[in-house]
Amino acid sequence: MKRLLLFAMMCVCMSFVFGQKKGDKVVKVTSSEIRWWGYKVVKTVPTTHSGTVKLKSGKFTFDKTVLIDGEFVIDMKSIMAGDVSSQDADMVKLTNDLKSTNFFEVKKFPLAKFHLTKIIPLANSEYNSTVYGDVTIKGVRKTITFPANVYITQFTVVIESAKFSLNRRDFKVFYQSSLKDYFIKNEMDIQFKISTEKLDNENRTPVKKKK
Repeated sequence: MKRLLLFAMMCVCMSFVFGQKKGDKVVKVTSSEIRWWGYKVVKTVPTTHSGTVKLKSGKFTFDKTVLIDGEFVIDMKSIMAGDVSSQDADMVKLTNDLKSTNFFEVKKFPLAKFHLTKIIPLANSEYNSTVYGDVTIKGVRKTITFPANVYITQFTVVIESAKFSLNRRDFKVFYQSSLKDYFIKNEMDIQFKISTEKLDNENRTPVKKKK
């Protein structure tokens, strides 16, 4: 029995070692900003809502200096309608609604995830790359792509996405058996900026470290 247990432990250790690529380097995200937009069917400025949600953690994995992938965890409990400092009663009500079973069910699904799988360079475009990856919301995973400006220098990564759309119904984000849902567009827009270093607010480039 002891020999069998020892053999099993050795197999686990070997699997872990061989699962790690030689030269892998993990770099954490230290600066992030995620915004969202939702619309009613009759899309006007007064019927558009927007807000923020926070990144819980993020990292990029490199093999030597080649970016392999990225893993990002979003804290759905932090989702907020309106300005971060807003105490507007309507925005507070909407925030609570977004967190409830009507939409994101944050008690049951406190985290959303995005796994970046590849980045394809673009030429002659407003954005220099197309980002590919898998997003998981409320336990539902979908493969998505979106344009972004991506800058990679050694182990410094900056990604600034375009505003791109997700279909909320793909992730079961809707009022259950309610007429209210028919007045809301299925498309919700997302835009984010993330960096492995603190970004300068004016030009969105990494802040130079003081020597």
